[in-house]
Amino acid sequence: MADECILPDEADDHFHDECGVFGIFGRKDAAAIVALGLHALQHRGQEAAGIVSFDGSQFFVERHIGLISDNFTKPAVIERLHGSRAIGHTRYATAGGSGLRNVQPFFAELADGGFAIAHNGNLTNASTIQRTLQKQGSIFSSTSDTETILHLVATSKEKDTNARFIDGVRQLEGAFSLVALTNKKMIGCRDPLGIRPLVLGDLDGSYILASETCALDIIGARYVRDVKPGEMIVITDHGTESFFPFEPQSSRFCIFEYVYFARPDSSVEGHNVYEVRKRIGAQLALEHPVDADIVIPVPDSGTPAAIGFAQAAGIPFELGIIRNHYVGRTFIQPTDSIRHMGVKLKHNANRRSIEGKRVVLVDDSIVRGTTSQKIVQMVRDAGAKEVHMRIASPPTRAPCFYGVDTPSASKLLASRMTTEEMTDFIRANSLGFLSIEGLYRALDEAGRNNEAPQYCDACFTKDYPTRLTDQEGSENLRHPSVLAAGGHNS
Repeated sequence: MADECILPDEADDHFHDECGVFGIFGRKDAAAIVALGLHALQHRGQEAAGIVSFDGSQFFVERHIGLISDNFTKPAVIERLHGSRAIGHTRYATAGGSGLRNVQPFFAELADGGFAIAHNGNLTNASTIQRTLQKQGSIFSSTSDTETILHLVATSKEKDTNARFIDGVRQLEGAFSLVALTNKKMIGCRDPLGIRPLVLGDLDGSYILASETCALDIIGARYVRDVKPGEMIVITDHGTESFFPFEPQSSRFCIFEYVYFARPDSSVEGHNVYEVRKRIGAQLALEHPVDADIVIPVPDSGTPAAIGFAQAAGIPFELGIIRNHYVGRTFIQPTDSIRHMGVKLKHNANRRSIEGKRVVLVDDSIVRGTTSQKIVQMVRDAGAKEVHMRIASPPTRAPCFYGVDTPSASKLLASRMTTEEMTDFIRANSLGFLSIEGLYRALDEAGRNNEAPQYCDACFTKDYPTRLTDQEGSENLRHPSVLAAGGHNS
């Protein structure tokens, strides 16, 4: 069998998912529950996954490259993860790159016992902290920013676990939703801006921490509440206790979770994601109306917005593009002829629905534009009279430094072209992006508060809510050269 190979255009022309975390405390089948929870969070990262469990006297660690279903459905693997408490992580690399040494949760034996940690987000001062720690004698076994947290806890001079954890996270900048496990407790923590999601659940008296509510649904757990921005929640045999170790700040939750990353059946920060995406589509139809015969989503992420667009515009909704779910990000034997097929490996136009029609294509975003170009051409080849592209988010003009692997600004189509130029590039009859104000209105906001934005929307506005210490050098973090460089070393 030939080696598998990533098709470059397909791999590069979309946002790579972030990471998902899941933990349960006080359940006999803890590792199996974590595996199910991670399976529901698989959309947040498909590169690797890991689980750490504790049986009251010993920690057990399983970390593997690949999908949850490829590694953690094997009975022998779960049977090795003893104990009534466990945490897990599913990953796409944003900081640190690929390889087993960067797979989470990280685990180490500290002075007062074992400590495991899993992290969703990206630290914007990790490299700076690592250099300081290395000069003091710390030895890092990975290139992940998450290991920085482990070292900060290990080297803290505070006397108990809670205080050492607080001492460590107070030194962090950027985005972090953390789940940690010690020999006595499970800890959850969100950064003071609450950029990344984290929820608290309950399964028959056992507490759960998870990135999204869909991970609670799969195991029949009850949603309790969202962990608050800046909150540290400690779970022990005696229940839960909350601490707020950071100076209070206004929340800046990632708005792109609603556009793309969260699963449609999740509820995030009080909003059902599916309903938000339909409202986004309806708002898009108001802002960029078009005379057309059918509305077609670019599957799967464009589907809810396309439904909302069709309903608001009074245009029939059709599944005019069918996605092959079994291709994924790789394909066997990528010969020149297969590379030329490009997007058709994943998508195929339904000619009977499209031929002779004026088509509106709805997608969640445009990154480099090469996939949009191929999809527009595919729909034209299927006989469409006109092809109008509508995008359910504002133009993406800047990289994310908070846990989403985006290309550098110079490779983002919207950072170097006007809408008119992008329309020509993808060869559409017209192109319309949702406005930033429209995106906020879809979230039941009156609009964007430009003095104090309600969400992190830096990928659209370049308004970064935290310092980007690792990017700064001696210059201001918003210097154009910094933004062009991108924020990830994956």
